[in-house]
Amino acid sequence: MKDSTRRRTGRALAALLAADGLVHLYWATGLTWPAPDERTLSLAVLGSEVSFGPPVVLPLAALTLTGAAAVLAHAEGRGGGPVLRAARLVTAAVAAGLAVRGLAGLGWAAGLLDSPADGPFRILNLALYTPACLGFGWAAARLARAR
Repeated sequence: MKDSTRRRTGRALAALLAADGLVHLYWATGLTWPAPDERTLSLAVLGSEVSFGPPVVLPLAALTLTGAAAVLAHAEGRGGGPVLRAARLVTAAVAAGLAVRGLAGLGWAAGLLDSPADGPFRILNLALYTPACLGFGWAAARLARAR
């Protein structure tokens, strides 16, 4: 992978992860945009009722923000040997996590996994969540292989 491609890919992936982390921080405040309430938000994002309280969303925010920093460090070649090795491992873990979520999305779309047959989750899963996870997961895997 060329250096410029590696940097662009890493920046795009880090931006996605950072945006996801910031949204989780926002939800930790008790606000539920873009949904009117926590139940509606949960059904749209996860397809089932799950708490979006701080004990649930703060660890997810920390995970995605840490992932964003590691992906960016790997893509930009920042830090010493051990830092770069750790950043590369985290980038590979991000790729694996996105791939698993993308494959689960395909399972939900195909009816192999339980999910609501109607409602916003089905549409969002098909139009946004699954394609984004598969595409960014593939990009993260390519990035993790780059030195």
